[in-house]
Amino acid sequence: MAEQNYFVRVSDVSGYHPVNHVGTLNRRIIGRETVGAQQLEVIHGTIEKGKGALPHAHPGIEQAVYILEGRAVAEVAGQRRELGPGECCFFPADTMHVFTVVSDEPAKILVMYAPPYEESPDRVIRPA
Repeated sequence: MAEQNYFVRVSDVSGYHPVNHVGTLNRRIIGRETVGAQQLEVIHGTIEKGKGALPHAHPGIEQAVYILEGRAVAEVAGQRRELGPGECCFFPADTMHVFTVVSDEPAKILVMYAPPYEESPDRVIRPA
């Protein structure tokens, strides 16, 4: 049996285009398949200008987004704010939110989910 590895390079993880997002390339850097995490998921995302997450919510899943590079506007529960490097936002479970890149260059972000979202269709709610 191979020894469990707890260290991850973004460049070593395959990318995917998440559902309900446009112009977004995600890499699940902390999860079941990378380090065996059961209660937490961390995603590295790269999002193009004017693109991002369409309105949605995650039932029973809390989400935080930390900006590494670029600028984006986050909207949640009637609040709206432009964020830049070193800033973050929190999306409570079951709460509709939107995230859109406004900088000319792509934004690079870290997204944390607890419990893990894992791109499961039953873990997303879209507006009616």
